Amino acid sequence: MSEVQISACPACVAAPAAQEAAHARDLREARIILSLPTAHCAACISSVERALGKQDGVHAARVNLTLKRALVEADETVTAEALVDVLAGIGFEAYELDAGAIAATETDRQGRAILTRIAVSGFAMMNVMLLSVAVWSGAADATRDMFHWISAAIALPAIAYASQPFFTSAWSALRVRRLNMDVPISLAILLAAAMSVYETTQSGHHAYFDAALSLTFFLLAGRYLDYRTRSVARSAAEELAALEVPRVTLVDGTVVPISEIAKGTLVRVVPGARVPVDGIVTDGSSELDRSLLTGESLPVAASANTIVSAGEVNLTGPLTVRVTAAGEDSSLHRMADLVAMAETSRNRYTSLADRAAQIYAPLVHILAFAAFVGWMIASGDARLSLNIAVAVLIITCPCALGLAVPAVTTAASGRLFRAGLLIKSATALERLAEVDTVVFDKTGTLTEGRPEPANLDQIAPADLAIAMALASGSAHPLSTALYEAARAQNVTPATLSDISEVPGHGVQARLDGTLVRLGRAAWVGADPRPMTATYLSIGDAAPVAFTFVDHLRDGAAEAIAGLKSQGKDVVLLSGDAPAAVADLAARLGIDAWEAECLPEGKAMRVGELTRAGRRVLMVGDGLNDTAALAAAHVSISPASALEATRVVSDMVLLGKSLAPLGEAAQVAVSATRRIKENFAIAAGYNMIAIPVALAGFATPLAAALAMSASSITVSLNALRLRARNRGPK
Repeated sequence: MSEVQISACPACVAAPAAQEAAHARDLREARIILSLPTAHCAACISSVERALGKQDGVHAARVNLTLKRALVEADETVTAEALVDVLAGIGFEAYELDAGAIAATETDRQGRAILTRIAVSGFAMMNVMLLSVAVWSGAADATRDMFHWISAAIALPAIAYASQPFFTSAWSALRVRRLNMDVPISLAILLAAAMSVYETTQSGHHAYFDAALSLTFFLLAGRYLDYRTRSVARSAAEELAALEVPRVTLVDGTVVPISEIAKGTLVRVVPGARVPVDGIVTDGSSELDRSLLTGESLPVAASANTIVSAGEVNLTGPLTVRVTAAGEDSSLHRMADLVAMAETSRNRYTSLADRAAQIYAPLVHILAFAAFVGWMIASGDARLSLNIAVAVLIITCPCALGLAVPAVTTAASGRLFRAGLLIKSATALERLAEVDTVVFDKTGTLTEGRPEPANLDQIAPADLAIAMALASGSAHPLSTALYEAARAQNVTPATLSDISEVPGHGVQARLDGTLVRLGRAAWVGADPRPMTATYLSIGDAAPVAFTFVDHLRDGAAEAIAGLKSQGKDVVLLSGDAPAAVADLAARLGIDAWEAECLPEGKAMRVGELTRAGRRVLMVGDGLNDTAALAAAHVSISPASALEATRVVSDMVLLGKSLAPLGEAAQVAVSATRRIKENFAIAAGYNMIAIPVALAGFATPLAAALAMSASSITVSLNALRLRARNRGPK
C-alpha cells in the first residue's frame, strides 16, 4: 500500500484528488481500455503512449501506472486487437478490459481522509495545549477566559471535522438500536467538548478542549493503523468480470458487443486472442491455453467439435466457434459469481476486537451513568458529577481496545513485508493462526510454470540437433524450452528445409528429403509417455521422446516442511494430469493430492474441508484458483499471479520464494497472542483507572492522558512482533 503524504499547502492537498478526477474523466472518455500487467516504470509509460499515439485513428493514449492501464481515445475503426498487436511488437503484454465492468471500482479516498483528519486534530491539539500552558501557569479571570474562548474557536471546528468517522459510525449503530465502540467514543468527545464550552461560559477554572482533541487524535491514529492493514484493491469478482471480452468478431468480420451475441452465432477467434464465449469449434485447428480456467500447464489441441470456454487463449491458428453461452451465461462469468458468493461469506467474519466491543461498549455507558448518579446523590453538585462522569467515560474509552488488533497487525505486517509477504486483510492474521490444513495449487504456485527437458543426456547428438532446429520454428512452450536447453549445451541445429507448424500437432520439416516431425505422440506415431513429453520422428525410424519436468518454485520444499512441522495437513489440488501431479507430490512429501481438478472442483473440495471442521489456507496463482481462494478461511497468492487472483487473496507473496509461508504461520500465532495480551493490558488498565475516576480523583484531562498512556503501552507491546524469532512466543 502506498504512503499518503499530507501537505499544509491547500493546492498540494488537492493535487492527488485532481489526479484521481482526471483519471476518472479519462476513463469516461476512453473508447478502449487495455490492461498492461508488465508495465512497471516511467519508461514503460512513455514507450506505450508513444507507440499507441503513432497509430492512425488514435487521438490520445494515457497510461495509469498504478492501475497498469492504458486509456485510449480513438476512432471507431480502431480495434483493441490492433492496439494489442502494436504493444506486443514493442514487448508489452496487453489485453482489453471492459470499461463498464470497471467504471465503479476506482481507488477510494479513505486513507487520505483519515490522514487529513489526523493532521487537523493534531495541529489543533498542539495549539490548544500551548494555550493551556498559560492557564496552568496562573492566568486568571478575563485572561483565562480569553484563552478558553480562543481554545474553543480552535477546538470545536476541528472536533466537528476530525471526529466525523466516529460520529457517523455511532449514529449508524444507534439508528438500528445497536452499540459499537464508536458510541462511547463519540459520547466522550461530545461531552468533553460540551462541558468545556459550559465551563468557559461560566468563567470556570478548567476547560478540557485539549482532552477532547487528544482523544480524537489518538483514536484516529488507531483508526489509520486499522486502515493500513486493509486492502484498497478492487473486488476480485469485478476483476474477473473485467476480463471478459467486451466485443466479438463475427465470421464476416463485423465487430459487435458481447451483449448482442445470441446462442448459435458463429464468431471468429484469431491467434493470440482470448475466446470471448463458450462454444464449439466448427472450423479451423489450433492450440488453446486453458491455464487460466483449468490450471493445465500445457496447451491443448483444438479442432472441429472441440468445446471451448470464455477466457481461454487461442495460440496458433484461427478458429470459427458456434456460441453456446455468452456474457452472463459464460463459464468466466459463472466463476466471477462463485468468487462473489465466497467473498460475501468470508466478509461475515467477526474480528476479536469487535467481539470484545460487544461486551465492552454497554459497560462503559453504565459506569459513566452510575458515576453521575452516585455523585449527584452524594454531593448534589451537577457540575462536579458531570466532570466525574466525563472523566469515567474518557478513562474507560476503548482506545486501547481499539488499538489491540490494528497495532499488532501493523507490526506483524511490517515484519512479514520485510520477509516478502504482503498482508491485505485486517483479519488475515487472526484467521491464519487458526489454520490446520493448507491446500496448494501446482502449476505456477509450487512450480515455476515453465517446463525443462529432463532427458537430454539420453538423446543422441544428431537427434538433439534436429529437434533443436524444429523447435526453433515454434512458439509452443515445450519447443521453446527444448530450444533454450539445447542452446545452453552449445548444440548446433541441423539444417532443415520447408519448416512449418501444424496447429494443434507440432512442427515438421525436411532433412535431406526425409520428413522429420516434432510434436504430439499421436501425430508422430509414438506411444505416449505417462509424463509431459514431446516426440521426434525421423522418417520411418522409431520416435524419440523428450520428457519434461517443471522446476519447483524457490522455497517450495522449505515451505511444505515448515508447515508440516507445525502440525498442519498439506493437500495438493491441480488441473494437471495424474502422473505430473503424483511426481510433484512425491518430490515434496505431500501425501494427499488430486489431479485434473476443475475450478468448481477446487472450490468444492475446499468447501468440503471447511464443512468437515477444517480451517483451510489456500495457496494458488491462477484464475482457476480464485473461487477456491475466496472460499478458503484464508488465502495467499504469489505476486506472479493474475491480478484478479491477487485481489481475492488475503496475502500476496512479493518475491519468487514460498519460504515466507512457514514464518507467516508462526507470526500469525504470535500476533494472536499479542492481541490477547493487549486485551489483558486494556483490562488491567481499566481495573486500576476506573476506581480512581469513580472516586473523583481524575479530571477529564488526566483521564485523557491516562487513556493515551494505555494506548501507547498497547502499541509498544505490539512492536515486540517486529523482531524475528524462531517461533511463536
